[in-house]
Amino acid sequence: MEVQVKKIEGSWDRGFALHKHTLSSVYLGDDEWGHARYDTTRSEPGEALYQLKYRNDWNQVEPLAAQVQTTLLPLFGEIGLIIPMPASTVRAKQPVNELANALGRLAEIPVFDRMIVKAPAPPGSTPLKNLHTRAEKDEALAGRISVNECIKNEGRWNALLLDDLFDTGATMDAVCQALRAYRKINHIYAAAITWK
Repeated sequence: MEVQVKKIEGSWDRGFALHKHTLSSVYLGDDEWGHARYDTTRSEPGEALYQLKYRNDWNQVEPLAAQVQTTLLPLFGEIGLIIPMPASTVRAKQPVNELANALGRLAEIPVFDRMIVKAPAPPGSTPLKNLHTRAEKDEALAGRISVNECIKNEGRWNALLLDDLFDTGATMDAVCQALRAYRKINHIYAAAITWK
């Protein structure tokens, strides 16, 4: 899989993404139902992620997790646990959780998929993915992220936050703020499959 690693900035200690999600997108016109159609070219990680999320191709999980293990994990310090980012869309099976669990198996690192609790948005509010500015996203997330303090062992661990598509970083920053108050978390690293 061809990657083009980029540093992602935020309140975490170090962060990287594998590749840009969409390389080009050309408007082709509207179809017979009035929906816009595009000729879209994605990076290899971007296409794999698209197939996973929107075509339910679960065969993409292992190759993407393996690419994160090979390419991104060596860029961080020692990682004690993996935390998948909370999903913005309710699905029976969450792609980011599946990626985190596969990465955890490959790297032999425990995954804590219930550590971050994201409260539902108030009824009638605009979904986070439909907000465009960082300020709007920060306001929509205010007070909605909390930590389930579920680490039983004594000590402090470096945590890896794993996400699929990095955009403004608002949710990752909100998660970092919550984790900074948890005494068992030391350094926080961030990894994403693609960036917008």
